[in-house]
Amino acid sequence: MKLLLSPLTLLITFYQKFISPALAPRCKYYPSCSSYALTAISTYGVKGVAMAAWRVVRCNPWSHGGVDYVQPKVKTEEKTITEQSLESMKAAA
Repeated sequence: MKLLLSPLTLLITFYQKFISPALAPRCKYYPSCSSYALTAISTYGVKGVAMAAWRVVRCNPWSHGGVDYVQPKVKTEEKTITEQSLESMKAAA
């Protein structure tokens, strides 16, 4: 999977290093769309590509922009403290 995503991350990194510095700042979001894309792809893989594409679509003259970080990946096996407390109360009853 990473082998398929490597060319895309290399392309984004190339853009960040060589093309973006020559252009005026354009992104209305923080972190920039290219930084968001690298983080999303490294965190979510193929789903991250879709997240990055949606972010680029949202970065337009009519959007308000703002701070928009990639949400951390949550493991479904982990239970919250509330769920653990409920299970322990059920077991005690």
